[in-house]
Amino acid sequence: MTDLVKVQAATAAELLQYIDISEEASSFVVPETAPEISINRLMEAGFFADAIKLLALGLPKRESVWWACLCARDIHGPQADDDNTGALLAAESWVKSPNEERRLNCKMYGEKTRYKTPASWAATAAAWSHGSLAAPGEPNIEPPAHLYAHAVAGSVTLAAVLANPVNAEKPFLRFLQQGLDLARGGNGKLTPRAADSQLVGS
Repeated sequence: MTDLVKVQAATAAELLQYIDISEEASSFVVPETAPEISINRLMEAGFFADAIKLLALGLPKRESVWWACLCARDIHGPQADDDNTGALLAAESWVKSPNEERRLNCKMYGEKTRYKTPASWAATAAAWSHGSLAAPGEPNIEPPAHLYAHAVAGSVTLAAVLANPVNAEKPFLRFLQQGLDLARGGNGKLTPRAADSQLVGS
């Protein structure tokens, strides 16, 4: 039984066919059980990036992109340039109302920011969630159903590393708890104290 009510996949195997888990982490994954089991095992073993990949794909698209937004927002400071601020605002706007106009705005900002920041990847995740990958006027190229999750995972992982380049364990765990809260039907906005109390091993 799992309490990750937003994750529709019955087993981790349903998700693993679309993502690459590192060889070292593969022994901690239990494909024929609920994804939550593998996510928790990966977190406990310190394979945070692999746990993020699994959870990013398990979440519905809007919740997954919102997770990327939360993590990007966490490290977004006054030093951010206008384009990265625009990318984050565009992604947050898409989550609130995921229409084609807002998706195209996300696509534009993802390209302008060159896929180098958490905000850029959050906007790209929204852009890859529906619509066409092709340029305007060209034949439609529908994005693979799992593509958005790769951008979400890139955003969350990069945000954790940038939050603490020397020791990213705490931001990794905090961001994963936010994602798990979303998977349980929450809004992902954990208080610092709540997040710290849920850290693995605390």
